Amino acid sequence: MHYFPLAWPFLLLLGLLFFFLVTFVEIGLLGYAYERMGIPHRYVLLVLLLSLLGSAINIPVAQMRPEHLVTQRYIDYFGIRWVVPEVQAYPGTIVAVNLGGAIIPTILSLYLMVKNDLYVRGVLAIAAVAAVTHELAQPVRGVGISVPTFIPPLVAAVVAIVLGWRRAAPLAYIAGSLGTLIGADLLNLGRIQGLGAPVASIGGAGTFDGIFVSGILAVLLASIVGGRR
Repeated sequence: MHYFPLAWPFLLLLGLLFFFLVTFVEIGLLGYAYERMGIPHRYVLLVLLLSLLGSAINIPVAQMRPEHLVTQRYIDYFGIRWVVPEVQAYPGTIVAVNLGGAIIPTILSLYLMVKNDLYVRGVLAIAAVAAVTHELAQPVRGVGISVPTFIPPLVAAVVAIVLGWRRAAPLAYIAGSLGTLIGADLLNLGRIQGLGAPVASIGGAGTFDGIFVSGILAVLLASIVGGRR
């Protein structure tokens, strides 16, 4: 249950993105954006790093009945290569929760919702992103549910600016993270059975890249536009 959901070339791209974010923090750009969200500057890099490293940890919560197993090591879809863990014994699809792609973003999103008093607008933004993500989500044999990487962050940024540009940064993170988790994973749990995936990870393979980019790109887009206004 410990493996990175993306193949190394794509994981390296996220690592490079993290490197550039470190640079932005050092020059004050990203630090300012996150401080507007209500997160102390010194915790910015820690949250990002834990999210990236935590993507390798899946916590089992349930098990589905046995079915035909897809044994390919890698699955390509939406231009992204995801890792399918190899198993020796296959009792059925294990439903797990990803630490970096589900638990950490959820905790941070709830904190931001309370910190910035975004209860109503937060729910509306989450619902909007979840609806779009659910419409785009596709079941992939051997992986689970997959969504295009950059659609959720773009939708989250637009929705956040429309619903509350003064709080666009935290609203974009909340909508991009929870909206993707709900629309792609939670609302599609019933479609997991029959895909032959050894592990169906909520916030993991198929959606982690979208959630990670949502939590970064949506914040940057919303913060820049909000700051100019």
